[in-house]
Amino acid sequence: MQAVISLLTSHKNWLVLTGAGVSANSGVPTYRDSEGRWQRKQPVTHQEFMAELSSRQRFWLRNMVGWRFMVDAEPNPAHYILARLQQLGVVSSLVTQNVDGLHQRAGSRGVIDLHGRVDTVCCMSCGLQYSRAALQTWLQEKNPKYALLAGAIAPDGDADIDHLDYSSMQVPECRDCAGILKPNAVFYGDSVPKSRTLETEQALQRAAGLLVLGSSLTTYSGYRFCLWAQKQAKPILIFNDGKTRADALATVKKTGDCAPLLQHWLDRLTKTG
Repeated sequence: MQAVISLLTSHKNWLVLTGAGVSANSGVPTYRDSEGRWQRKQPVTHQEFMAELSSRQRFWLRNMVGWRFMVDAEPNPAHYILARLQQLGVVSSLVTQNVDGLHQRAGSRGVIDLHGRVDTVCCMSCGLQYSRAALQTWLQEKNPKYALLAGAIAPDGDADIDHLDYSSMQVPECRDCAGILKPNAVFYGDSVPKSRTLETEQALQRAAGLLVLGSSLTTYSGYRFCLWAQKQAKPILIFNDGKTRADALATVKKTGDCAPLLQHWLDRLTKTG
C-alpha cells in the first residue's frame, strides 16, 4: 500500500476512471463477478429496445421497480474521498462508467459520465428531455398491477423480474411527438458519443497518470483508457476486486476495496500539506 501511495503522491495530476465496483458499497450491484463473468442475464441492447415493443415493455417494467433502489442509493466513502481529492487538485479529471450520478451527489464537479446517466430520459425522435423521477409517477399510475411488484435490485436501475406476462405493460412515449423514450445512458450495442470520447481522450492527455477504480475494463470504452495511457508512457494504476482486461498493461495492479487506498492517499496529502 505504501508503494502505491508513494506513486500516487509522486504525480500531481491524475485522471481517475471509475466503474461499478465504486458504487457497489452504495448498494448498486455490478454486472460481473471478480473473474469478469456475467452474474445475471445480459441487459437489453440498444437495437432490441428501439426495434421491439416487447423489449421496451420488459425494460420499463424492470426499471420501474428498480428505480426505487436507485433513488435510495447514497454516495459511499469512495465517492466522498474522490470529491475531496478533486478539490485538492490531485485528481484533475474524473471519468465514470457508472450511470448513477453518485459522484456528483458526493460533490465532484466536471464529472465525465462516459456511459451517460439514468436520471434523465430522452425522446429518440425529437430530443425532448424528461426527468426520470417524474416519469416514475406516470409509470406507476398507468401500470398499477405491475407497480406492486418487487424484485431484487440489479445494475443501473434495473430489477430482476422475469417469468411473468408483461404484454399489458404501458410504456411511456414523448408527449410532443409520440416518439420512443429512452434513458440517457449508453445501452449495450450502442457507442459512446464521439464528442464524449474526444473529451476523455483530451483529459488523459493533460493528466500525468491513469488511476482505474472498480472496473474490470471488459468493455472497450474503458479498456482504451489504458491503451491511451500506455501509448503516452504514463503510469497506470488499477485497483479492482478481481482481474481486469488491462492487468498486463498496469504499472501497479491491486485487488480489494478502493476506499482504504483513497483514504490513505488523502491522509498522506493532508499531513504533508
